[in-house]
Amino acid sequence: MIKTLIFDWGDTIMRDFDEPGPMSGWKQIAWIPGAEESLKVLSKKYTCIIATSASHSDVPEMKKALSRVGADQYFQLFYSRKELSFAKPDPRFFSAVLQRSGAKAETSVMIGNLYEKDIVGAKMAGLTTVFFNEKKLKGDFQDADHIITHMNQLTNLF
Repeated sequence: MIKTLIFDWGDTIMRDFDEPGPMSGWKQIAWIPGAEESLKVLSKKYTCIIATSASHSDVPEMKKALSRVGADQYFQLFYSRKELSFAKPDPRFFSAVLQRSGAKAETSVMIGNLYEKDIVGAKMAGLTTVFFNEKKLKGDFQDADHIITHMNQLTNLF
């Protein structure tokens, strides 16, 4: 039984426009289409966590950026590589998120847009995985338990 949903941040919840510096200071920020609608539903049923390997943002900067679009309200816990001391795809990144949040791998799902970074490492750490393949990349994504191309498909999975 799934209890915890762990989301990547850039290009999974908020669009990464690849501007310099922390996203909280970018001129342009935006939701990924369908992410807000899915979080409105899923955050009522599951513990929602956001965990990023972004190099420019720690947790306070991430929360500041999320709050600019109102996304912060849907997450109970926030983790960045700066606080965890590990980066994706290192399985220790995902294990640290689980340990700090009190979640268990067998009841947790990782949702992310980068197969090699978000999905492979999470699978090695024992999580169920959802590959958000918005770009409709072709390939053998064997470590993805589910593949979606639009964030609104997430509510049909859980």
